[in-house]
Amino acid sequence: MGLRGWLDRKLVEILTQPLPRYEQRGWNDPAALRRHIRKADVLLVAGDNRISAIIRYLTQSSWSHAAVYVGDELLRRGGARAQELSRCFGEEASQLLIEALPEGVVASPLSKYVDFNIRLVRPHRLRREDRDRIIDEAITALGWRYDLRNVLDLARYLLPVTLVPERFRRTALHFGSGAPTEVICSSLIGQLFQNVRFPILPPPELPGAFDASAAPMHGRLLRRVFGYQSRRYTGLFRMRHPTLMTPADFDLSPYFEVVKFNVIADGDFDYRRIHWASDEAPAIASAPEAALPAGAAKPDRPADPGGKRVVARR
Repeated sequence: MGLRGWLDRKLVEILTQPLPRYEQRGWNDPAALRRHIRKADVLLVAGDNRISAIIRYLTQSSWSHAAVYVGDELLRRGGARAQELSRCFGEEASQLLIEALPEGVVASPLSKYVDFNIRLVRPHRLRREDRDRIIDEAITALGWRYDLRNVLDLARYLLPVTLVPERFRRTALHFGSGAPTEVICSSLIGQLFQNVRFPILPPPELPGAFDASAAPMHGRLLRRVFGYQSRRYTGLFRMRHPTLMTPADFDLSPYFEVVKFNVIADGDFDYRRIHWASDEAPAIASAPEAALPAGAAKPDRPADPGGKRVVARR
């Protein structure tokens, strides 16, 4: 093993150590997740290790990891890989994610992240042929190496304090190793969607030299080319390099839908059926009164402006 390999392994060991405490904000329904997820959906994860905490801090986001869902595609294609996945994951091999981890690009069962804070996002109106291409290229990426240099470059770029002026930061820093088979989680998925020309979070590029006040306000072609206010797309979009992307971009993207698989997606959510803990408080507070002997005076209670009684604390 060379010096670079030894350093990479040591760095991975440090960054992947679990955090002493992880807070899951909500409960995930595994059956609902399996029921609503579709191929080419993106699963965003709030990880529980050191590198996850660093990514969340630098991006000011809840999400530190992203994976793309391929379902049973690997099993359907058969071969030695399908047999190995069946041996490792059993029935769960029919519901797989492809993700870039510090150990490389791998396939993982969907159930891996059920006990994490997660969000499911879906590319809006993605065509079937583009979805198939995304899955094909994701499977081709299995075995690729993790680009640690991309993570370090992103960290330098996202740091709130830098010695590089803002206008030079994107050109002054080199993002990643430049090797086509070395990726991180967000750059892999960003590359998959950009290859089918699906937007994630592209910055619009409007013609700066156009004088709107001097131009005629008629003509559909002029409105679309020069960016007049319109209900249709105006201006131009520019692709961002995949190495500049973070998991938060898929959450912020207006072209990805958030799938609320836990409750709302089934269509039977009724907030009026929720039993709140505060609704039971008056009954619990009044219980001692029922045990008072006959003729005993009740303790004074301050009035609640909302019409409810408030238990006096002594």
